[in-house]
Amino acid sequence: MSTFLYRLGKSAYAKPWAFIAVWIIVLGVVGTLIGVNGIQSSSEMKIEGTESQKVLDKLTKELPAAAGGQASIAFTAPDGERLDTPERTALLLKAINDVYNMEYVINPVELAAQAAADPAAAADPAAAAGQAAADPAAVSGQADPAAAAQAAPFGPLIVDGAPVPGVMLSANGSIALFQFQFTVQQTSLPSEVPDNIIDTVTEVEQSGSGITAIPSDSLKSMPAIGSTEAIGVAVAAIVLFLTLGSVVAAGLPLLTALLGVGISVGGAFALGSLIQMNDITPVLAVMIGLAVGIDYSLFIVNRQRRLILDEKLSAAEAASRALGTAGSAVFFAGLTVIIALCGMLVIGIGFLSTMALVAAASVLINVLLALSLLPALLGLVGERIVTAKARTKHSIAAKKSQNSFSHRWANATVKYRWAIIILVVLVLGTAAIPVTKMELGIPSGASANLDTPARQSYDVISKGFGEGFNGPLLLVAEPKNPTDTLSMQVVGKLVQELQMHDNVALVSPLGLNPTGKLAIISLIPKTGPTDTATRDLVQELRDPASSLTTGNNINLGVTGFTAINIDMSSKLSDAFPVYIGIIVILSLIILLLVFRSIIVPIKATVGFVLSIIATFGVTTAVYQWGWLHSLFGFDTGGPLLSFMPILVTGILYGLAMDYQVFLVSSMREAYVHGRHGKESVIHGYDLASRVVLAAGVIMVSVFAGFIFAPDAMIKQIGFALAFGILIDAFIIRMTLVPAVMAVFGDKAWWLPKWLDRLLPNLDVEGDKLIAKLNAESGQNK
Repeated sequence: MSTFLYRLGKSAYAKPWAFIAVWIIVLGVVGTLIGVNGIQSSSEMKIEGTESQKVLDKLTKELPAAAGGQASIAFTAPDGERLDTPERTALLLKAINDVYNMEYVINPVELAAQAAADPAAAADPAAAAGQAAADPAAVSGQADPAAAAQAAPFGPLIVDGAPVPGVMLSANGSIALFQFQFTVQQTSLPSEVPDNIIDTVTEVEQSGSGITAIPSDSLKSMPAIGSTEAIGVAVAAIVLFLTLGSVVAAGLPLLTALLGVGISVGGAFALGSLIQMNDITPVLAVMIGLAVGIDYSLFIVNRQRRLILDEKLSAAEAASRALGTAGSAVFFAGLTVIIALCGMLVIGIGFLSTMALVAAASVLINVLLALSLLPALLGLVGERIVTAKARTKHSIAAKKSQNSFSHRWANATVKYRWAIIILVVLVLGTAAIPVTKMELGIPSGASANLDTPARQSYDVISKGFGEGFNGPLLLVAEPKNPTDTLSMQVVGKLVQELQMHDNVALVSPLGLNPTGKLAIISLIPKTGPTDTATRDLVQELRDPASSLTTGNNINLGVTGFTAINIDMSSKLSDAFPVYIGIIVILSLIILLLVFRSIIVPIKATVGFVLSIIATFGVTTAVYQWGWLHSLFGFDTGGPLLSFMPILVTGILYGLAMDYQVFLVSSMREAYVHGRHGKESVIHGYDLASRVVLAAGVIMVSVFAGFIFAPDAMIKQIGFALAFGILIDAFIIRMTLVPAVMAVFGDKAWWLPKWLDRLLPNLDVEGDKLIAKLNAESGQNK
């Protein structure tokens, strides 16, 4: 591998424009495909095989209208005023009718007219939903409208003596809740539909009536990349300049990383019509692409500069050798990240597999850029990669190398190795304690910032109607005997029994399908979508041995956004230990091949497990418990993103092994070249610590830039990755690794002879290449 990369570097350096032209063509093709296919993504997070998804699939087949997504708009009046004045109700009616007349939105008035003309259509659940939402008796399951109104602190919005379909009014008249249904799930809606709805309902705010329209969280747009992420890139640029000593040298890693992000994210968007891509996927690709793209190029440029300054090689020869040595490490480091990400495919969750593949493609493209475009750019720069000032500064620094901070730190970690090992384990073990209380879910409006529409909508709905209205459940009842049918009497009895549950605020029968074999019921819990009590309620409703199902001789299924999130969190929680097992096995195999050692892979894997549990512990304390929430730009804690542990574990594993490869390969290089015991540890640390430190700071900066993104899911992923790299790079690799390596000394490189013969020699350090070049140099002399 090292010899091949050496030749590739030599060719790219000598003929830079040929390699540059290839990548310009690739970028042009990606741009053309985006122009032809457009940019497409969705918010879908579907997991096949879950109970809620099975119910949803059945509804899609039997009653497509009932399987569509739901959304809501909250309207509020000024303090102390009501919405049901003639002027305000006229404005609300216009906005509501405009929404009902939009494509993809079900209009209950039209469906009611169809029901009057066609008895078969009377069973349409959407028409029944409009009637139920407008009629307190239907909503509460009681026969007496007066009793229903008294039982619930709200009622229908009445205009000209008739209820407005889908609109409820709070008891004090200050809040109206407009609930409507789409013909398809939100994830299948064109992006302009939610935008048009928001534009339509917010027109009432410009009327001077004092009405405020607040869209629900389900109508929010895709996560955006903003100025805070640019701050992370700016910090990375400063670190590159301080590490490499010149604007030109610092600019090359940034250029290749930005190009890599453009190609990988652009390519994902270009293929959006062929693959269903989640909104978070491109943001994740940007995160990883920037981080690894900068770091991989930094390792190669730094090695080239070191060869020029330490061994007095020409820029051309140094670039080729840097690609053959550091380039080999970049290749295997990138391969490790890609394998870790692709390991998520084993879990079998569609949207997570897509995220993993796009992120892996981003890493692959950045590896290819670092191994082909970077040496071409170095060829254009030539000897200017190291300035005269840098050469002079290096000569002075070389004389003081024994007094450098890295040398003193390495000596200290070796000298106090046992104390450091115990301290690190205690600190990280303490940080990991909150992980035992970690709760997974999909962040809702309850945990959004106070100044966001999602949080304002959640709070207004909770105030006017109860917290459960932010997460309605959809129940599907079927007779246990396939030959039986359901009568409205059975459905009515079921509705009344459901209404008696302690955690049920509202039950609405939505109707039967034309065959009478399937009934739809809307249920509003008293508790919020992410509350434990709501999860318990869903489990109770699904229990086949409950009195509800046995007493009515039915099977009861539960779906809806809240139920889907509960099932998703449960499935991902079950998959997480399996994925950890996959990661541990991969780690042992890959590191065994790279380092040809038994102890090094075990040490590296244990170190990674320590860092990952500490990362999730601190993330739980911050984002679930709300510790230091004001420092990290959010107001309220909530459950952690359900797929975050698996995603972050895969990414952190790959990046942690990057640092392991670059740092420990330098120690092995020192060992192979004749240094033994503690001396090899200290010398290898001296060589690699500066660039690993810079790489760690860059990655933390890039990921930290996403902590202050407006989307709660992006915040959590950015924090977990930034803190995980902080722990792994600076506590595990830069502190624990040299201490443990000093404990084992030369025994760290022990490998049974039979295994040594079986394993291929990957020559990550480039020893064979250097020996071959030295031999050729000797012959030429």
